[in-house]
Amino acid sequence: MRMETWDLYDENRQLLNETMTRGNEVPANRYHLVIHVCIINKQGQLLIQKRRDDKQGWPGKWDFSAGGSAVQGDTNRDAAERETYEELGIQLDLSNQRPHFTINYYDAFDDFFVIHEEVNIEKLSFPTEEVQEVKWVTKDELLGMIKEGLFIPYRNSLIEFIFEMNIGLGTIRE
Repeated sequence: MRMETWDLYDENRQLLNETMTRGNEVPANRYHLVIHVCIINKQGQLLIQKRRDDKQGWPGKWDFSAGGSAVQGDTNRDAAERETYEELGIQLDLSNQRPHFTINYYDAFDDFFVIHEEVNIEKLSFPTEEVQEVKWVTKDELLGMIKEGLFIPYRNSLIEFIFEMNIGLGTIRE
């Protein structure tokens, strides 16, 4: 595994002139940047990936389309584009995108990008060998996978929210 250096942020998400190495404990009152990419097709299915059995975190479990930590100098867009390419071989251009939402963890800001894209999974390559398989799933299939212990155990409300984002954001207009 390559050594990663992460930028650190304060509680207001202001970039500090501080870094840390992956694997070390995040210092108190400091945060690092994590991203997740959720690719949804026209049928409303989410592209998910199965992590390799030798991955350090959640080996052999299914996860969102792509995800990982921003490395030193990365913006959230840079990290999302890089992780999607490294894990799936898909080149995204997120230059005009902001994350759709952020989850604030005790030691991280986790930015989620929900992307509407048609991807032919038969033609995907996995450049860094982090991923062993991909497939499209519906919301109900994904919730079932969580219940069976096959998918990383995210909260059901997060899964529901991501699939709701496929319909639209904000208020319901009459």
